[in-house]
Amino acid sequence: QLQLVESGGGLVQRGGSLRLACTASGAPLQYFDIGWFRQAPGKERERISCIESTPINTYYADSVSGRFTISRDNAKNTVYLQMTRLQPEDTALYYCALHSWPSCVAGRDDAGTRGQGTQVTVSS
Repeated sequence: QLQLVESGGGLVQRGGSLRLACTASGAPLQYFDIGWFRQAPGKERERISCIESTPINTYYADSVSGRFTISRDNAKNTVYLQMTRLQPEDTALYYCALHSWPSCVAGRDDAGTRGQGTQVTVSS
């Protein structure tokens, strides 16, 4: 059974960078489309990026486009989210989940198996 575990969160100052990792166990991640989501207290969940299994197309929400980069390393069974120029409004719990590419491009918010998340806090 596929399980996802996120890592790489932490406390960073405004303008700083972090790289989040979503590592899978139980199945090869290369066959799955993956989405990164975030949720801040009192706010709705936001889908911020997606990556297709094959071909490797990517999507970014306007709020992170140009600052975040999603990638995958199938040999390590891991999807990454490189975050740069972080702002206080990026503070949230970040998690990865199975999220089909058709759902991503259609703007549907459905997601399957997800991890527990990793907290990102950006101080001003």
